[in-house]
Amino acid sequence: MGESKMNDSAAEGGLWLRLKRSSRYWYLRVLRQKSTPRELAFALALGVFIGAMPIIPFQSVVVIALAFVFRVNKLAAWLATCYSNAFTMAPFYYFLFLVGDFFLPFQGVTFDPSRLEMAQLIDSGWQLFSVIFAGGLIVGIPATLLTYFLSHFIIRRYRERRAIRILQKRSSSN
Repeated sequence: MGESKMNDSAAEGGLWLRLKRSSRYWYLRVLRQKSTPRELAFALALGVFIGAMPIIPFQSVVVIALAFVFRVNKLAAWLATCYSNAFTMAPFYYFLFLVGDFFLPFQGVTFDPSRLEMAQLIDSGWQLFSVIFAGGLIVGIPATLLTYFLSHFIIRRYRERRAIRILQKRSSSN
């Protein structure tokens, strides 16, 4: 019995390690894109904004189309929507509902995240969608602004430090 507990904890550690490595891989992949820091920051902000909208089956299509329109990095924009997915949809939409309901309360609009299905959202009508959409805007706009400025700073700093390291290696090898 003690051995199975060790295997379970090792498997959990393995899952955590894989998640950490995968996150670092995509983080560095975005930082090393050939786009300018402004374009990358805009793409990430666009993805965060679209991710906050209650359009989960269409997020990828919408964000990539908008990335083409705004001529920003498609990969970065798409990756930034990934926080909103099928696994996080129920709690995230419920959070957006609570925020939206606080600012845009409709009489009789309820939302049960334990029985979340797209059919429930459609059957509940325009009012429920409006409340969740309002919550998405209220959460998405500040998150978008924060993402743009923070990612622009991080990308610029990373690239400056990387350029310095490359120059130092070149000068030390000569």
